[in-house]
Amino acid sequence: MAKIIGPALSNMPWEDKPAGETEPIWRYSGNPIIGRHGNKRSNSVFNSAVVPFNGGFAGVFRCDSRSISMDLFAGRSKDGIHWDIDDEPILFAGADSEIAVNEYRYDARITPMEGKYYITWCNGYHGPTIGAAWTEDFKTFHQLENAFLPFNRNGVLFPRKIGGMYMMMSRPSDNGHTPFGDIYVSQSRDLEFWGRHRYMMGTIKGNESAWQSTKVGPGPSPIETDEGWLLIYHGVITTCNGFVYRMGVALLDLDEPWKVKYRSKDYLMAPWELYECVGDVPNVVFPCAALTDSATGRIAIYYGCADTVTGIAFTTVDELIRFVKEHS
Repeated sequence: MAKIIGPALSNMPWEDKPAGETEPIWRYSGNPIIGRHGNKRSNSVFNSAVVPFNGGFAGVFRCDSRSISMDLFAGRSKDGIHWDIDDEPILFAGADSEIAVNEYRYDARITPMEGKYYITWCNGYHGPTIGAAWTEDFKTFHQLENAFLPFNRNGVLFPRKIGGMYMMMSRPSDNGHTPFGDIYVSQSRDLEFWGRHRYMMGTIKGNESAWQSTKVGPGPSPIETDEGWLLIYHGVITTCNGFVYRMGVALLDLDEPWKVKYRSKDYLMAPWELYECVGDVPNVVFPCAALTDSATGRIAIYYGCADTVTGIAFTTVDELIRFVKEHS
């Protein structure tokens, strides 16, 4: 059996695998857990991140407003299912005035590390780039320098230093709704200056694994296991009806995480349910957060559905590692 390296989390949301279920991941029976009306002005709540916090849970949520502006909002929950999301967006403090302007903010990830909670998101600075900040209480947020030049999306930190370096995945992009995209790993000594860029993995052209033929991007912060870093990611295909976003999984080398040991040829999860297929952007499942319990191997994945609402799905470390090895 595989083992998650990390703390136990006995109070994380969970439903047992339904009888007769053959998929390696199963949806919460109460999905979506957050609808359009997450706060007083939200048109949609999706592509958001959560972490354990003070005996409950906290998160940073993408709430597009009814004027369809994009911003990030803090939220709190006792059980990880029912959420209270602030009505006012996060005010990031301390940033240089040149990057503090809110052009847009979306698709956050959160990584607990060294006693702080680091938030990365798609920040607007003459185009999309990776914004970064930290908080200790989900009330005061300290903004750091943008990690990269435009154009870039999907900045995801590893939850600890590797070889004495902080590491972040990202997907260099363009200024539009990117029709391409591969994942790279960058390194930093101080979370400000990033370099040593290494290619991790890219799209798969042709018919062999077409669900990830247009672009791929990292999802939640990688999960450390005794077999490697477990990465849940999204893959995209371009169809006659537009993009379709599905979920995949890869197993990365612990010491050189840009080296992929296994990668799912078959998708892990796809937009099958109505709330995943119908919304502001149809046919999207987009993972951004994962809660884990090292004692049981349980994993709860939070994901955006059709760019409109938020769902949660369940699996285990054994299910994912078995799946990625059998379908690599």
